[in-house]
Amino acid sequence: MPDPQAALKAFSPKHDFFVGIDSDGCAFDTMELKHKECFIPQLIKHWGLQPISKYAREVGEFVNLYSKWRGANRFPVLLKIFDLLRERPEVKARGIEIPELPELRAWMDSGVPLGNPSLTKAIAESGDPVLKKILEYSLDINRVVEEMCTGGVMPFPYVGEVLEKLSSLADMVVVSVAPTATLQYEWGRNNIDQYVALICGQEFGAKKDILKQATFGHYAPNHVLMMGDAPGDLKAAKANSTLFYPICPGYETESWERFYTEALEKFLNGDYAGEYEAARISEFDQLLPEKAPWE
Repeated sequence: MPDPQAALKAFSPKHDFFVGIDSDGCAFDTMELKHKECFIPQLIKHWGLQPISKYAREVGEFVNLYSKWRGANRFPVLLKIFDLLRERPEVKARGIEIPELPELRAWMDSGVPLGNPSLTKAIAESGDPVLKKILEYSLDINRVVEEMCTGGVMPFPYVGEVLEKLSSLADMVVVSVAPTATLQYEWGRNNIDQYVALICGQEFGAKKDILKQATFGHYAPNHVLMMGDAPGDLKAAKANSTLFYPICPGYETESWERFYTEALEKFLNGDYAGEYEAARISEFDQLLPEKAPWE
């Protein structure tokens, strides 16, 4: 079986600077579309949540879009949604049993990349019916995302300008938890894949590991920047002592415009770290709560 991380392991720097870029919700205006029209309907369908669809949708949108869990991998997100649903009195009143999924927790704790290939391998080795159900759910998400988004997703304004401006100055890598094939299609269709050295999706591992593999020992301090719209992007950056520039949910175009006109030069000139970065992260942090509005 081909090593999905082979391209990352072979990555070699060509520039003095590095920029990691998340895709959904960061470079592409796809978060609302994918989660509201694809992820959440499949959640309700596959896990028998039709009697509590109102609350499943509310919890799903909070976790995936409007909270500190925004942008997280689909498998831990599934557990978080179920944990929150299990606590809701409206769900308890209807007597709906929400799965615990210890099989999923055990697979996640095994240290493998949290993607369909490693899940498929675990099923081949164990034959576990619960993992098989989870894989069917995940594959159906990919299918409906492809059906819904083919030919219809675009990057935010200023993304192309930023990529073009950086292309001769920095090595750029897409760092995402979306399936790599989906990312390759979306970036390719919009003709912006030409600017990035690699497109790394969920098959490449966690974001922090992708950043480490691509940057460790290759760049000077403060020459590495991660761009993202979710707390997981910030955590990945800080795990690697990397600078972070947030694309603020609800203010994505303004964030990209600010990067293009202001932050990019600060990064290249060595003026980004410190007070300026802290102000950007503070603005970002205030937009995504940890506590659900119904609690």
